[in-house]
Amino acid sequence: MRKAKASKLATALTDQFSDVWKLLSDTENFLSRARQYAHYEDQLREWRSDLQGAPRNGDVSARVKRELVEIRKSLRLQGYDLSLGSQVLVFDGFRNDSCLRYGFRRLVLAIADTGVYHLTGEDNHVVLCGFLDDWLEKMKIWPIRERHFLWYRRNKNELVLSGSDTETKENFDRLAQIGNAQPLLLLSALKGLR
Repeated sequence: MRKAKASKLATALTDQFSDVWKLLSDTENFLSRARQYAHYEDQLREWRSDLQGAPRNGDVSARVKRELVEIRKSLRLQGYDLSLGSQVLVFDGFRNDSCLRYGFRRLVLAIADTGVYHLTGEDNHVVLCGFLDDWLEKMKIWPIRERHFLWYRRNKNELVLSGSDTETKENFDRLAQIGNAQPLLLLSALKGLR
């Protein structure tokens, strides 16, 4: 609970002290990736025009920034994680155990009606899947619609997912379709991966 409050405070402070142009750009980027851009397009265009029309007017900048912060606050209250706006999800073919030397790690992903769950570790994918299934069963999270056996690597703002030898091509293609259609869904579920 205390960590969540600290995180919200940090996010609010980041918005308050960010440059108005950066805040506008980050917001546009997030809205585009969340497929919400059309709902805010006119307002975003107006803010951009206001800022370009009065580049040295502190009152205009302050007003636009205040309004941007309110929009971002509203989006957070709707459950959006705006920190994911700059994150990129990449689906990059298949890999085997040799990819460990390039910084990849094992990941097992389970998609249920209630969300996306995952487990990482040193064990092989099948063993990790057993551990994840045991945990999901204890938590009474069933049915599992899909399981994926993946390799992952973080590279700055990029999360690279690759299929493992245990993953079928059809399953990996299905996951890529889901991820390309709604990248924020997977990025949010996998936010803690390092």
